[in-house]
Amino acid sequence: MRLHHRVDGPPDAPALVLSASLGSTLAAWEPQAAALAGTFRVVRYDRRGHGGSEVPLGPYSLDDLGRDALELLDELEVERASWCGLSLGGLVGMWLGVEAPERVDQLVLACTAPAFPPREQWLERAERVRAEGVAAIADAVVARWFTSGAAVELVGRFHEQLAATPAEGYAGCCEALADADLTGRLKEVAAPTLVLTGSDDPVVSAADGAALAAAIPHARHESIAAAAHLVSAEQPGAFTQAVLGHLTEEAR
Repeated sequence: MRLHHRVDGPPDAPALVLSASLGSTLAAWEPQAAALAGTFRVVRYDRRGHGGSEVPLGPYSLDDLGRDALELLDELEVERASWCGLSLGGLVGMWLGVEAPERVDQLVLACTAPAFPPREQWLERAERVRAEGVAAIADAVVARWFTSGAAVELVGRFHEQLAATPAEGYAGCCEALADADLTGRLKEVAAPTLVLTGSDDPVVSAADGAALAAAIPHARHESIAAAAHLVSAEQPGAFTQAVLGHLTEEAR
């Protein structure tokens, strides 16, 4: 699976992969890329079925998405990397932490969980998207991504990004979420981990984030104020500061 990607920063710097939410592309990380590329070799990518990557027929699985990430690291000749993932991107990071711990230095898990039940909601969404397109669910999804105080331009930009996602790619990832559950394996994650949540996230609450951090051996939790699910976009400065603080502190 060839994934569309972009690499910024010094080629000899420690690698940091940024993995976005369902329905987002590598462009979601624009607020972080320049700041992080001063310290890291920053790799951003579009997961299968998104952006400029290939769109295979679904269903997909979490194993598929995790193996795609490992193939990208191999392609870029990256032996080990830190991983910053939001929502589905964070779930892929957890998968790497348990299935390929030798490839992971540190983790930032933002607005994510080891499972997103109920299963039926994802299967129903996949069915609807295949029938009507991603635009049919875009308004409802974006309403959970941002608080009511978010800038209109910001919300509109992400709405366009979501609506442009190929239906098959979005549906296939919904099916991956339907069956993903790493709850019983979190104790296997050995990487130092920062769990981030938005204070107003209707999908993953601060309590959910605290529970996730408590289940991972070397993890801590922080909540970022005035942000919903896409905390990296709504509060980019606070998010970037938290990520840099974690990664550089652990490196020392």
